[in-house]
Amino acid sequence: MELSNLSVLLVWSSATALVIALIAFALDLAQHAERRVHPAPTDATDVLAPRRAAGIAMATTWLATALLAAAIVLRGLAAGRTPWANMYEFTLVGTLAALAAFVLLNLRRDLRFAGAFISSTAALFLVLALNAFYTPATGLFPALQSYWLVIHVGVAIGATGIFTVACILSALQLLRDHREDGGVVLGRRWWRWLDVMPAPTELESMAFRLNAVGFVAWTFTLIGGAIWAESAWGRYWGWDPKEVWTFIIWIVYAAYLHARTTRGWTGRRAAWLVLVGFACVIFNFTAVNLLINGKHSYSGLTAG
Repeated sequence: MELSNLSVLLVWSSATALVIALIAFALDLAQHAERRVHPAPTDATDVLAPRRAAGIAMATTWLATALLAAAIVLRGLAAGRTPWANMYEFTLVGTLAALAAFVLLNLRRDLRFAGAFISSTAALFLVLALNAFYTPATGLFPALQSYWLVIHVGVAIGATGIFTVACILSALQLLRDHREDGGVVLGRRWWRWLDVMPAPTELESMAFRLNAVGFVAWTFTLIGGAIWAESAWGRYWGWDPKEVWTFIIWIVYAAYLHARTTRGWTGRRAAWLVLVGFACVIFNFTAVNLLINGKHSYSGLTAG
């Protein structure tokens, strides 16, 4: 079997493992919600039982992460280059960055409550990559044949993965906050799994720290892109659509960090701003690449 075909098979395997993890994480949430409504006796067996599903889910998520990492390595070997030169590869590596952030953060604090949402988002991204963005493993356009491809794009992918996890936490913060307010829809019993989530302030704090790290990486992405542009095209800035939207994303996250730290923007306002920032990231990756012509058009569906 060719390396490129084996890579695709591993991506499908990773997506399948993520679906299994999603089911296990969802079962764990349901068990916790049920236990909150109907407390069980406090013997050791009853305390540990609800976490078995979460343990299976985390093990499967680790497996999915390893399979995806292997798929990306094989893709790079098949193409003979760094495997993040087009939308298909960017989606794979960005998904890997999000999964890696999730599983590594779980080594320090329990984020399993977000597992169902991380795994479902990652599985969706992988299926989308395979069905909408796939392109054969080939060489590079001349403009991409630079060490800046490794640095600039690699850091951008890492930042995107971190922003993805932070966005999910902010979305959960909004849902949890509305649940506490006794909303008509979120107050119903089938939303009671939200009761086992951390408090909105804790979710906001976790999202803020992740966004701060992602913002630093995105700042380097912006600076590195300008240096690469000067090397490739003889100018640092040219109002190319991709450059403009990279800067817009930087502005939105800078505004979020500034508003939260110096203007007291907390709670729902801060969470909505995070969602706006991530929406800009998605728009930059999809619409700007596919619908708007510019010097970065080669980062779309084909390369080389």
